[in-house]
Amino acid sequence: MRLAAKAFLRTARYDTIIGRHFAENFLHDLFPDIYNLTFKKIQNLRYGENPDQRAAFYRSFSVRETCISTAKQLQGRELSYNNILDANDAFELVKDFDTPTAAVIKHTNPSGVASSDTIEDAYKKAHETDSKSAFGSVVALNKSCNAEIARMMKEVFVEVIICPKYENGALEILKSKTNLRLLETGPVVKDYGSPDMRKVAGGLLVQTRQTADLKEKDLKVVTKRKPTKEEIKAMIFAWKVNKHVKSNSIVLAKGNVTVGIGAGQMSRVDAVKLAVIKSLGKCEGSVMSSDAFFPFRDGVDEAAKAGVTAIIQPGGSIRDKEVIEAANEYNMAMVFTGIRLFRH
Repeated sequence: MRLAAKAFLRTARYDTIIGRHFAENFLHDLFPDIYNLTFKKIQNLRYGENPDQRAAFYRSFSVRETCISTAKQLQGRELSYNNILDANDAFELVKDFDTPTAAVIKHTNPSGVASSDTIEDAYKKAHETDSKSAFGSVVALNKSCNAEIARMMKEVFVEVIICPKYENGALEILKSKTNLRLLETGPVVKDYGSPDMRKVAGGLLVQTRQTADLKEKDLKVVTKRKPTKEEIKAMIFAWKVNKHVKSNSIVLAKGNVTVGIGAGQMSRVDAVKLAVIKSLGKCEGSVMSSDAFFPFRDGVDEAAKAGVTAIIQPGGSIRDKEVIEAANEYNMAMVFTGIRLFRH
């Protein structure tokens, strides 16, 4: 019976792969009537989200991108269920950027993100966004981890580092932290064409993935004051980060650095207030990204009190006129994207 079970699992996997090939290439339907999947176990995990839950980690048979499932662990303790979730969200965030970018993640939300001319400067600025929350974090880099970054990380408590490559000097420095988990992914390959899936009780949700492709020409200026070039650059950066923050979410940024992030709030104005609190006074002169429209003007009022100069948001509220008028009162610039970034 044990051998029969192994045989049927193998042939079922074979049939699933063939079925997926025909569905993708001949039905041309992203969502066929029957959605078969097959995964291969990578490893058993010590436990799940909590110690009383059992867990394992599986890889899809059809991975066509660089991701957590294809990463190689170079050192450190066994990955936990939560480590894998955080490392996944961290690396997917930095993959959206071509310039050197670092993300510091806690409980699947970024505490700090930065892009810069060098990856070491990006990491330094990302960590400094909220150094208190960065304790026990997962760090993702979209470029190689070098000795300078390794020296900075040696002085703080980090659970996991995931990046395309570790330079020899970096590994030499980090190997003294034997519990630190180091994941190497290889060169970054993106695949926005593969679907996004979420398990629910008794079912599966499947959707297309959102790209991070937003250009200046896509922005609709709705206020009297047009944003400056510097504000546009900061708004597009904040918008890209916002895509990876749990809703309701607000991201405050200056240039290519986050200064405050308000994540997972039940009301939008509270997300604004939280982002301002987390900025520790650094939000003066920042721009604000909102993952969805403002249902009332109170979010704009709070942003203005904090010194925010420009706002990027999807638009589409029945109170858009009221919100735009509030921005005009404060001489703020506001642009609409027409793209909502909900993340649950």
